[in-house]
Amino acid sequence: MPASILEPDHRCLIMTRRKPIRQTSEGTTPTDYHLPVLLHESIDGLQVRAHGVYVDCTFGGGGHSREILKRLGEHGRLLAFDQDAEAATQVPKDPRMEFIPHNFRHLHRFLRLHNVSQVDGILADLGVSSHQFDEATRGFSTRFDGELDMRMDRRQTLTASGIISQYSEQQLHKLFEQYGELTNAKTLARLIVQQRKSLPMQTTKGFMQAISQAVVGNPNKWYAQVFQALRIEVNEEIAALKDLLQQVPDLLKPGGRIAVITFHSLEDRIVKNFFKSGSFENQTDQDPFGQKENKKIFQLITRKPIVPGADEIRNNSRSRSAKLRIAEKT
Repeated sequence: MPASILEPDHRCLIMTRRKPIRQTSEGTTPTDYHLPVLLHESIDGLQVRAHGVYVDCTFGGGGHSREILKRLGEHGRLLAFDQDAEAATQVPKDPRMEFIPHNFRHLHRFLRLHNVSQVDGILADLGVSSHQFDEATRGFSTRFDGELDMRMDRRQTLTASGIISQYSEQQLHKLFEQYGELTNAKTLARLIVQQRKSLPMQTTKGFMQAISQAVVGNPNKWYAQVFQALRIEVNEEIAALKDLLQQVPDLLKPGGRIAVITFHSLEDRIVKNFFKSGSFENQTDQDPFGQKENKKIFQLITRKPIVPGADEIRNNSRSRSAKLRIAEKT
């Protein structure tokens, strides 16, 4: 990926000195599809038990799942989720693993369908896979010209171009302000409403050209924030993350661990607060009257997030914004 283009918030390619992953039966190596960031840090943090039951919420190219499988015994079990149909082509043939082609926000429902009540560990590597970013037809990247789509699950109907053409000025303003953290979100929303009357905004480049006069600061960073906001809205990423986290306390066994890798501040803040207090807001340990401490759901394994080292960032700029947080069920 060119260093001049900023796509800061997706699951990232890294280079590793460890042995390359073998080819899948379809002939495509998982490393070609997607190499996960903080691979060994996240799996080490789960403390995988040989006969445990684990969930990979974001299978992608299967890098994390394969590492978990290496550490499982013959009676261990892994359930992997991914809503992108293309991820299914990367699934290894392993009797200990079951692939579930759905969004991880439905975790409890599908675990129940697979006769699983509680698990020993949960991993979530949030964002967009490298494969999705590198496929022009998906519309995730500012580097390529393609349909302004951005759906991770192509079974859904809402696309990024649909948002651009249908949302009101007020909705667009809120979207770009909250999910893109743009300082000129109001100006951008107004411009889109004006431009969509006469200019085509069905493709990535057409959209970027139509809003070019609103750019402030570094154009690459600004466009990346715009695309991030649209992608989050299309895929309901914040709502899905909250849905996932709310299910974790009931699904994790005591002593079980959850590891979450985030790629932007919105996600990291949600994970940090939930691990700390069981809430999505920043709360103190005391109740309103200061009489007793609230019962802790998790013990923090990482009080500060684990981030990629200098070598990883140097070898792959896509890893620079990754943050890993790990917590253990009390």
